Amino acid sequence: MSAPGAARRTTGLGRVLVALYAVFAIAAVSRASVQIATDFHEAPLAYVLSAFAGVVYVLATVGLGRSGPRWRRVAWIACSVELLGVLTVGSLSLADAEAFPRATVWSGYGAGYGFIPLVLPVLGLVYLRRESRAAHRAV
Repeated sequence: MSAPGAARRTTGLGRVLVALYAVFAIAAVSRASVQIATDFHEAPLAYVLSAFAGVVYVLATVGLGRSGPRWRRVAWIACSVELLGVLTVGSLSLADAEAFPRATVWSGYGAGYGFIPLVLPVLGLVYLRRESRAAHRAV
């Protein structure tokens, strides 16, 4: 017997969120890997932040894609860290552009990615909250 809410992660909004996070995980990790390997000296802070964002996206993908309280906690933490990161890096990149000579995934609140990095964690947190409420009602 599966845990309450386990099926919801494989259909509808849960599936869309997992797919979006997977795409961003692959893109951010790939981009950061190339940047760190070839041009690290040009913008070390930006490239390390992009790599960090990639790790956060991987954790969010796995956390949202798996069921159980441990994975739900991983998803909550990953989405929260992502939202804090995009708000912090987005603000800093606009306030001090010289500190970010190259864009990160989170620069300008994710403007280079159509602001999806800003919207995605909000959707993830809303989804997790809704899922949590549904699981409590089912018990």
